[in-house]
Amino acid sequence: MKKIGLVLMAGLLLIALGACSQSSTTEDNEKESPPFEKNDSKQKEGSEEPDKSEVQPFQPLKPSEDAVALEDRLSEEEQQMPNAQGGDGERSVPVGETLADGVKDPSDGPLKNHRLIAYYGTPQSENMGILGQMDPEAFMEKLKEQTQAYSDADPDRPAVPTVELITTMAQNEPGPDGNYVRMTSEENIQTYVKLAEEHDALVLLDIQLGTDTIMEQVKKIEKWLKYPHVHLAIDTEFHVEEGEKPGQDLGQVDGEEVQEAVEYLSTLTKKNNLPDKFVLVHQFTDAALTNKEAIEPTDNVEVALNFDGWGASTDKQTLYRKFVRDEPNQYGGFKIFYEKDEPVMKPEDVLKMDPSPAIVNYQ
Repeated sequence: MKKIGLVLMAGLLLIALGACSQSSTTEDNEKESPPFEKNDSKQKEGSEEPDKSEVQPFQPLKPSEDAVALEDRLSEEEQQMPNAQGGDGERSVPVGETLADGVKDPSDGPLKNHRLIAYYGTPQSENMGILGQMDPEAFMEKLKEQTQAYSDADPDRPAVPTVELITTMAQNEPGPDGNYVRMTSEENIQTYVKLAEEHDALVLLDIQLGTDTIMEQVKKIEKWLKYPHVHLAIDTEFHVEEGEKPGQDLGQVDGEEVQEAVEYLSTLTKKNNLPDKFVLVHQFTDAALTNKEAIEPTDNVEVALNFDGWGASTDKQTLYRKFVRDEPNQYGGFKIFYEKDEPVMKPEDVLKMDPSPAIVNYQ
């Protein structure tokens, strides 16, 4: 396994792991999650089951009355640029388009017609994202402000506020289970799941793996994934081998492990008659995610590959093209660091990227 060297996220990993040393213990994870509310759902003709495609457990923020479509606001030259700084080559898809070239989305998931704007972090640390720096209601207000900026920048694809909560956190000590991971408390999860529901927003439960497996972590949060507005994110760089430590050794995930989680979530969604879901996979180096070709969306689970590094915006856009445009899956994601990026990209510049990110997360 490669040691962490001169990579964009090295400093962040060490800060994150140090900040994660304190966490609450989990309660019983076998409790039943609240059932999906079916009474308000439209039903397919001749069927007793509701048509889940008609049920949207979120509301995008409406564009302002004076918002102008992206293609009407940009010059013809700007529309042809493959990124905000111009760059070489032609665009793979038209400006603003989020679906990768030649790829289809048979689902009715949230990424299909919307853009998700997520705030990342944990209430247990101020150093791991804005979520830990504000109380929940103030956090949601700021998230909506950032989301509104994207709805106004691209009114044809209204944006949805999304909470990305670090649910299982990598540690630099083995911990009680010996897997270098601690799960946040159910109280924390409940707080943000409820907060998002009250504000018609979405939730991404982010798992960091330590020496544990993706499926073990997914099963620990399965009860929450049964909520209609809750989805899954996987932090690949925290998955290390026995004898290694997150933050000292660069972790790695095989695409087949990700695909197992995608298919598991697909079955869970069908079995519980849930609205279609998505999986966000974080990547900031080649080594952190291997065998990417094994990752495939299903008819009810979308997949987005998220470039997760911080630094100079020009470098970040180059790596986004490498990991997302040149190695396409279905959708792309892009992370922005308020305090570490130079400069912090504006929504319009983010939207010009090729393909345009379907989810933009902030830390």
